[in-house]
Amino acid sequence: MALISNKKAHIQYFIEETVEAGIKLFGYEVKSIKGGQGSLEAAKAIIRGGEVFLVGAFIPPYQQANTPSDYDPYRTRKLLLKKSEIVRMVGKISQTQLTLIALSLYNSKNHIKVELALCRQKQKADKREDLRTKDDKLRMRRIVHQSFEE
Repeated sequence: MALISNKKAHIQYFIEETVEAGIKLFGYEVKSIKGGQGSLEAAKAIIRGGEVFLVGAFIPPYQQANTPSDYDPYRTRKLLLKKSEIVRMVGKISQTQLTLIALSLYNSKNHIKVELALCRQKQKADKREDLRTKDDKLRMRRIVHQSFEE
């Protein structure tokens, strides 16, 4: 079950592949995430120097009075991945125009994990087509449901 999810990701991107990663957090950030606070709407992962970092994720402090005064809720957080996974992702990103975004933050055996996705951005026409197919499926369900009621 996702504690925080990026709801717009499936609308804005074609998701090619997903990867699970650990994340380095402070204790008050963990409490905040477990409380469901935060946002991944603008969160992307970048690869620098053979390491992966989460940029743009908003995680507010759990208790405003008990956090350091210099705390930045948008700070860059290090992601924990195996070297082989990082090398594979760098290869895929360099070959094609893929973006690495955060889909969700969730619990896994007392640890907070991030679900990352290698994605390709949708064009306006693609988004419209997705809305049309979603609308068509909804209409078909309604028609089938009405036929069973009669």
